Amino acid sequence: MVQAIVAGAGGRMGGRIINMIYKTEGIALAAAFERPGSPAVGQDAGTVAGSTPQGITIADGLDSIIDQGDVIIDFTVSKASLEHARTAASHKKPIVIGTTGLTTDELKEIRELAKGFPCVLAPNMSVGVNLLYKLVETAAKALGDDYDVEIVEAHHRMKKDAPSGTALQLGRVVAASLGRDFEKVAVFERHGSIGERGKKEIGIQTIRAGDIVGEHTVLFGGTGERIELVHRASSRDTFAKGAVRAALWVVRQPAGFYDMQDVLGF
Repeated sequence: MVQAIVAGAGGRMGGRIINMIYKTEGIALAAAFERPGSPAVGQDAGTVAGSTPQGITIADGLDSIIDQGDVIIDFTVSKASLEHARTAASHKKPIVIGTTGLTTDELKEIRELAKGFPCVLAPNMSVGVNLLYKLVETAAKALGDDYDVEIVEAHHRMKKDAPSGTALQLGRVVAASLGRDFEKVAVFERHGSIGERGKKEIGIQTIRAGDIVGEHTVLFGGTGERIELVHRASSRDTFAKGAVRAALWVVRQPAGFYDMQDVLGF
């Protein structure tokens, strides 16, 4: 039985992950924690997650409970996730990170840390989204430079980072498939008299409204036709299920930096 530690246990994703652990064979909740000062600290993890009490009290940090579990699951914020990765690395404890908004420097440090312990990091752990990456790769290679590429993502009003990590990854997949440098061709905003669209641009547009869980559309626009690949998430459980699947997988892996493509065997 894999023993899991859940970060951000008082948050929406933390709660969904805790409930998904309860529903999944082969894994159990060993411990949970929040940031110091969180109102969830000291409460029962099951109660906070909207389930029945589980007799597991939410701690005020990772250090005091890290030895209680086999793997850490982290959907928090970028600064916290980096600190948790550092702690996990120092204990050689596998970690699954689904946090978005990590900077280039933060990602670089986590990749370096992962040389000494197993780490799965993915901006989106949905099986469907990871299949979308493969479909987008195939489409971009087949359509080539004759089709304009636009990516539109929509999320709830509370999401703090934009564009979403998934939209950025979709852009990078397209760029790699077409032999382009994503950092040079990505266009995140259009306003005013901008002139004709550049042939190699990859547009990424953001919508924030209501309680949208997550929607991503990749549009390939050609002459006389367009192709759209769309993924819509209707529940956070799809991300929680992927995270738990990743946790069960990563505990069997050697040190290294992995993503959901590795977990799913794509």
